[in-house]
Amino acid sequence: MVANVSSLAVADDEAAWRAGFDVDMMHTVRTVNAAMPHLENSEAASITVVSSVSGREIDFTGPAYGAFKAALVHYAQGLAYRLAGKGIRANAVSPGNTYFEGGIWQQIETGNPELFATALSLNPTGRMATAEEIARGVAFLASPASSFTTGTNLVIDGALTKGVQL
Repeated sequence: MVANVSSLAVADDEAAWRAGFDVDMMHTVRTVNAAMPHLENSEAASITVVSSVSGREIDFTGPAYGAFKAALVHYAQGLAYRLAGKGIRANAVSPGNTYFEGGIWQQIETGNPELFATALSLNPTGRMATAEEIARGVAFLASPASSFTTGTNLVIDGALTKGVQL
């Protein structure tokens, strides 16, 4: 089961906090809860929660966005601990900026080229991820090829973030 949703609540107001909670957090919780009967009957049960590097460190997104992305990583870690005895793995993936046609970064590229240039300059690779690059990490964590991986947060960001994972 892969939970990949975001309200993109990047404002700094109460509506952003409410949207982040309702969409990012509670959608994921409800999805996991709905999938549990199927996961409990699976021989290769896996939960993958898509978070963001904005949950790892303060960046130009709003505080609600980052806070709920951090909460998703915490939630996945808690699931991993609680469900390991049932053979259900849980992990998080934290993508960096990801560019795809019709996506938010394409909209920013045309609507706010200054922000786009700033975001691009922060990544030492000089580019953003493709959706396929993120999907490969998600597919690996969700698959039996990663059968002993549980409770991890896979950061896929091209060295965008500077925090050291311990």
